Amino acid sequence: MFCNQCEQTAGGTGCTVSGVCGKQAPVSDIQDRIIYALRLLARTALKGRARGIVDQETDDFTVRALFSTLTNVNFDQAALEDIAHEAIRRRKDLARKLGCNPDTCPAAVNATFEALGRADTRIDHLSDDPNVRSAMQLLLFGLKGVAAYADHAAVLGQRDPALNAFIYEALDAGMPAKDGAPDTRSLEDWLDLVLRCGKANLRAMELLDAGNTGTFGDPVPTPVSLGHRRGKAILVSGHDLEDLYELLKQTEGKGINVYTHGEMLPAHGYPKLHAFSHLVGHFGTAWQNQRKELPAFPGAVLFTTNCIQNPKGYDEKVFTSGVVGWPGLTHIKGRDFSPLIEKALELPGFDEDEAGKTVMVGFGRRTLLDAAPAVLEAVKAGAVRHIFLVGGCDGAKPGRNYYTEFVEKTPADTLVLTLACGKFRFFDKDLGQIGPFPRLMDVGQCNDAYAAVQVALALADALGCGVNDLPLSLVLSWYEQKAVAILLTLLALGVRDIRLGPSLPAFVSPDILALLVEKWGIRPISTPDEDLKAILG
Repeated sequence: MFCNQCEQTAGGTGCTVSGVCGKQAPVSDIQDRIIYALRLLARTALKGRARGIVDQETDDFTVRALFSTLTNVNFDQAALEDIAHEAIRRRKDLARKLGCNPDTCPAAVNATFEALGRADTRIDHLSDDPNVRSAMQLLLFGLKGVAAYADHAAVLGQRDPALNAFIYEALDAGMPAKDGAPDTRSLEDWLDLVLRCGKANLRAMELLDAGNTGTFGDPVPTPVSLGHRRGKAILVSGHDLEDLYELLKQTEGKGINVYTHGEMLPAHGYPKLHAFSHLVGHFGTAWQNQRKELPAFPGAVLFTTNCIQNPKGYDEKVFTSGVVGWPGLTHIKGRDFSPLIEKALELPGFDEDEAGKTVMVGFGRRTLLDAAPAVLEAVKAGAVRHIFLVGGCDGAKPGRNYYTEFVEKTPADTLVLTLACGKFRFFDKDLGQIGPFPRLMDVGQCNDAYAAVQVALALADALGCGVNDLPLSLVLSWYEQKAVAILLTLLALGVRDIRLGPSLPAFVSPDILALLVEKWGIRPISTPDEDLKAILG
């Protein structure tokens, strides 16, 4: 195996024996085969689109299959093999619709799972040129992040055929020509695709924002308890708000309290979800702490999207849904949560109330845009000297305490926006207020980077300047491929001087890194004191 798609990859170069995430070689290999099968499917789908054949089910399958290869999503080899088989079948079906037969298109019509195993599908062999390979991996990993958001959006009925067409184009890129000739794209061509991937991700996040707000309402500032209530309990992790909504409906009146975990925390700010009285609070912190925290949770646990770790020792109470898979766990299908609910009723639940701290969520796009004029006046009056966006992925690798210390040391006349699970380094800290604004504002999940982008654009428009002229600095942490997609979005928008950590991606070559530094001013984090001094002067 070879896998270097996450920040914690072994030795800062790549996992070759087993994944730091817990992924074993057979799972890594089948994920590479899925990517190869999707590339073949994409080539056929593009031919279909050229002739007016657009299959929405195949579009949805493609983004979901690509999502399944993202870090900490699916560790179930059998489930992944089913995905590879379906990719082959869908390619055959499309080929037949195009009039192919065993004589005219034997590769497509006669494709087999075994043939995938004979192909060289490893991502470290994408190109012999290290810079081209680096650009190709940037594209592929960014594309996985795009697929995650596109899948969530599609679940809520939000799709864009143009977005799916780009996903196919990007997957097809780099595949050998029909006659076996090498790809002729230059490094500049690849980098153009990388930036287009960033623009595609902006569209995917826009669709997901429309799906979330259109279905559950615009988030509003909402206090969330970090304590618990006496009674039976279910913990919901991941990102899928529709899963949470259906579970809340199915548990209503059953005496079960529902708690969020990880990036489900922002769900409390959505009016349609907050309306359920048995959505009572939040338990735990970031994904990498689950093996320490979840054994103490006295109820059933549901993982709706990525971030699952080996649940050994408490696996009897853990369930999965959507694209998530772990061998031996019960997988919820069709959003019938009966097995999960039955397990919750069997388990003891909490035996007493505990108040706990309270944190605020719900500073979503609409709330921030409504507040933008007042923020603008506060900036002009000198009450707000600077705005920091500190967020991204959390992780177990040393160095992430930087983000806690950075936020703690931000001056009292600055605002801190945060999003994604990186906030769990400091989400429960009281930074005080500036006028009507809490200094720390939770924008939401990682996909809610769209909200932060929209606010930045609105402030720049009101001030008649560019985004890079705003008193705004981005200090980001990354771990997996959705963070890569968001970074590409920021680069595509021309955002400069982003600080990134705790380490730089292993798949970025020295030459590509030099280009990112030269053109966009990307720089690694140093120390909180040094970075704050450099930003604020």
